[in-house]
Formats: sequence, structure tokens, C-alpha cells
Amino acid sequence: MKKILITGGAGFIGSHLVDHLLKKGYKITVIDDLSNGSTEHLTEAFEHANFTFHEASVLNKQVIDQLIEANDVVYHLAAVLGVKNTVDDPLKVIDGNILGTRVVLESAAQFNKKVIFASTSEIYGKNDTLPYREDSDRVLGDPSINRWCYATAKALDEHLCFAYAEKGLPVTVIRFFNTYGPRQTNSDYGGVVPIFITKALKGESLPIFGDGKQLRSFGYVKDVVKGLEKAIDEKTNHQAINIGATEQVSIEELAKRIQYLTKNEAPFSFIPYEKAYGKGYEDIPSRLPSLEKAKELLNYVPKTALDAGLLETIEWYKSRLEN
Repeated sequence: MKKILITGGAGFIGSHLVDHLLKKGYKITVIDDLSNGSTEHLTEAFEHANFTFHEASVLNKQVIDQLIEANDVVYHLAAVLGVKNTVDDPLKVIDGNILGTRVVLESAAQFNKKVIFASTSEIYGKNDTLPYREDSDRVLGDPSINRWCYATAKALDEHLCFAYAEKGLPVTVIRFFNTYGPRQTNSDYGGVVPIFITKALKGESLPIFGDGKQLRSFGYVKDVVKGLEKAIDEKTNHQAINIGATEQVSIEELAKRIQYLTKNEAPFSFIPYEKAYGKGYEDIPSRLPSLEKAKELLNYVPKTALDAGLLETIEWYKSRLEN
């Protein structure tokens, strides 16, 4: 039985990965400081004989060393997330991502354990050549604009991964594109889908930043974790792989779909970027992944249509609000 350590395993994607891998017969250990995650996400996992949880930070090298030595594979999902975090506290984003990744990679190299690193579509910046292939250029704005610190921090994390890979460490980098689904945070630091759904279910106005014409593709989390499982395979070593969906939708259209699916009649409120995030904020007009490599190396093909995934997500939030 392969033993797997998941950092950030009480978080949104991490907890779904825990549930999926336990069903597949793996022995799972999670380390999470619960700054983003919640033990409520792991309710089913705690009832499983092959699950262990440690509340601690990935910056705790002693604990990380013990856990990595005891496991076969490491999924490093622990991170500081969210556009608002990026704008409000860039040092928190830089330290929380780069320092933790360095600790994990150093320990994995010491014990020669494979690492699967969670990266982001943000690293492509404002490149306007679509779809983004894994070797697409990164195009970023002025470093004095906090907007770009998360993309830079995650890209440096990737540089660390590939530097250790050159020294022989088996590493796979997964770049997520707007993953959504049940358990995703609905705070100001979370994604647009949970914010829209929560507002709609409460009958409140849906806040759309900018003109709402930005195009995005949303990958359903239960599809995503199936692809993540395949990243264990050694044929993915030393590779960066996009994972998400190819069905594009504008943010305004997303709001309309959620409005329709929740039967909410509240109006939209269009909020200028400067008011939401401060002066100098830049958004990306369109973001779309190439999934050719994911299909080849992970056998990953997204199966869940956007409306179907949104309905499942809405039902989860509805049950939480009712309780």
C-alpha cells in the first residue's frame, strides 16, 4: 500500500484529494495548519483506518522531516491563496509560498521522495496567446504592483522544483486553472464561484469586478483530483502539466448562470478594479489551458459540464446555509 503525505490536505482541493485517494486504497497522512482549511472537510477521512492528521505548519522542519521520511509520495498543496491576499499582504504570500516549498523540497531530497507540487495558471501572467501551453512565455507587469507577487512566488516555487529535479529528485508540477466545487472558501480571499453562489443563495447582489467580460475556464474539483492521482506515475517526473477545463465563460455569464441555477433575482453590481483591489490592479482578459499534455500523461479529460458542477456546488452551499 503506497503511503502519501498531503500538505494542505484540509483545504479545498486537498480534502477532495484525500477522499479520492482513500477510496483508491492509499494510506493518507495530512499536515495542515488550518489557516485556510478545516477539519470539517475531512469528516469522512477521520473515520477511515488509513488516515492520519497532523495540525502543524509546513515551516516546521522537524515535523516535515518525520512525515516525509515515513511516506512514499508528497502532494504539496499548502499555500497562501487569493487575489486579495496578493494585493493586501504580498509578504505573507511570498513567505507562505516560497519558504514552505523550500522546506518540503529539501526534506524530500534528503529522503528521495517524489513531490507533486500545486502551481497555478497565474504564472502565465498576462500572456495573450491562447491556449496556454506548458512552455508558453510568462508575461508579467511591473514588480512594484502587488498583483504580480503571487504569480512570481509560485513561479519561483516551480524553479525550485526543477532545480531539485536536476539534482535527481522526482518532481511533477501541476498548474491549476480555476478549480471550483464544494468546500471552496467563500471569503474575500477565495474564488469567484463560491462568492457568487453564497451571495445568490442569500438573495444578495452578485459583485462583478471590472466589466465582467473576462473569460475563464473552470475545472470541477472531482475531475481534477482524478488527474492528480495519475501524477504519481514516474512518467510525469520533471514535467509541468496544466489541469482544468476548456469550456470558456465570461464572468458576467457565470453570474447569470448561478443566478438562474439558484433562482435568484438579485441584480449584479459592477465594481471597478481600483475600488476592489486598489490602484494599479491588472486583470487578465482571457485565460485558457491547453490540456494535451494532461491527456497524454495523466489520462485527464474533464467530464463535468459547468452547469452540472455548479449545481453540485450550489447544493453543498445550500446545505451549509440551512444548517
